[in-house]
Amino acid sequence: MIDYLASSPLLLLFAVIGLGWLAGSIRVFGFSLGPAAVLFVGILFGSLDSRLRIPELLYVLGLVLFVYTIGLQSGPSFFSSFGKRALRANLFAFAAILLAAGMAVAGSRVLGLDGLSMVGVFCGALTNTPALAAGVEAIRSAPGGAALTALEMQARTSAPVIGYSVAYPFGVIGVLLAFHISGKMRSGAAKREPEVGPATGETPGPLYGRTYRVVNPGVFGRSVASLLGDGSHHGFVLSRLRRGEETSLVYAETTLAKDDLVVAVGDTPAHERARVLFGEESGREIQTENKEFDFRRIDVSDKRVIGRTIRELDIQRLLDATITRVRRGDVDFIPTGETVLERGDRVRVLTWAGNLDRVARFLGDSVRSGSEADFLSLSVGLAAGILLGIATFPLPGGGTFSLGFAGGPLIAGLLLGRLQRTGPISWGMPFSVNLTLRQVGLVLFLAGIGTKAGDGFAGTVERGGWALMAVGAGITLVTTILVLGVGSRLLRLSYPAVMGLMSGIQTQPACLAYANEHGASDAPNVWYASVYPVSMIAKIIMAQLLVSRLM
Repeated sequence: MIDYLASSPLLLLFAVIGLGWLAGSIRVFGFSLGPAAVLFVGILFGSLDSRLRIPELLYVLGLVLFVYTIGLQSGPSFFSSFGKRALRANLFAFAAILLAAGMAVAGSRVLGLDGLSMVGVFCGALTNTPALAAGVEAIRSAPGGAALTALEMQARTSAPVIGYSVAYPFGVIGVLLAFHISGKMRSGAAKREPEVGPATGETPGPLYGRTYRVVNPGVFGRSVASLLGDGSHHGFVLSRLRRGEETSLVYAETTLAKDDLVVAVGDTPAHERARVLFGEESGREIQTENKEFDFRRIDVSDKRVIGRTIRELDIQRLLDATITRVRRGDVDFIPTGETVLERGDRVRVLTWAGNLDRVARFLGDSVRSGSEADFLSLSVGLAAGILLGIATFPLPGGGTFSLGFAGGPLIAGLLLGRLQRTGPISWGMPFSVNLTLRQVGLVLFLAGIGTKAGDGFAGTVERGGWALMAVGAGITLVTTILVLGVGSRLLRLSYPAVMGLMSGIQTQPACLAYANEHGASDAPNVWYASVYPVSMIAKIIMAQLLVSRLM
């Protein structure tokens, strides 16, 4: 069987991925390794025979796809996560990651452990595969690498992978254990305390419509635009207005009068603001009282609207329609004028009866088109990232450095994700397509790098692997205790929120799942999303700096 697998790299690849995915789905006490199990299965196969190696091109392809799609998806939130409270949270997250890197350096220097293995321990203790990929790529592109033999280069690039594999399990289990113990030590009231989000000031929740009567004299004669602006601070959108016996759509220039009935769509905190603004809630449900209007979900798929803001499209003026909700992935949110429509979004549109087909043609309304990858933009983006990765940049003192196949595509993805559109090219891709490509890239990378590292895994454990595990556990526990203890007081976060913050620093979905299961609000998701992009980028950069420091 080993001879057969060695002669068929593709069969080996899918055997590693399939068995790894199966192993990752097994839950023990509520914990599973997830996709990371592919790495361990790859190490197992690689340790059986030195011929069991997946071609390097597949590993590089997986790496490039993985980090580019992460950058593309994180781009908008990455550049918008530097305001007020979220900025403090991200600075704190960066400080925690810097401390973890310092502990890795200290572990290498004080205990005499292999420096490159400690790079992997740092990545494993913080459970970050892209950082490992960046570290491995930094080793490959380091000065003097061309003079090494293939076996010497393999030994170098395998060291961080082995360090990662011995530190990763406790990187997850240790955080969950700290969450559990810390939660037991806190009072029930503290654990249930509601928490506001870093950007909007409120925890988002389910969206629904509610009718209000305009009785606040402060809004009489005011236009909707002057009251709400683009809606980003209020968190709700106005869809209908009833004045006397007439019902109409609400436009930016609509002027409110005494006893008008307006329908607001938003979550519970947004409705509290709407009630204060308009004066009182009405028992009438005008959204169901007439047949003059109709609404439905429409898929955004037309290239002419993808990557453009709702304000740019001016749908209200051109089509006499209002977008009241946007569904992206598994999340519904209230749009503003600055909301950029992405391929695959499903928007809820309200318009006059009989006008929906016209709006649907404008937006595309094709499930197939909205779920397909645009391989022109994907190819151009990946090419730009690869070129950026192989470019060399001068350093003070005469040296040079390059971003590599991990850093280049990641930065390209972040920038293009932020731009959304350049002329006729839309850089974004449907959420489902992005997630699929990301998973494909991840398992290709894990399988390839795992089989390469397998040959030296057993020997490393025998020669000091337990010390690597201990240092990794120390990094995980110190970082987690610092965030749970100091972070909650410094940032004044509730316990569910600080668990979400730590999960974001750890970039670990398993920890976020625990936080959601044991929290009473959506605060873990809010704070996880707030620090995730910065934490991801910081660990990727830090891994490359550690290589230059410890190599």
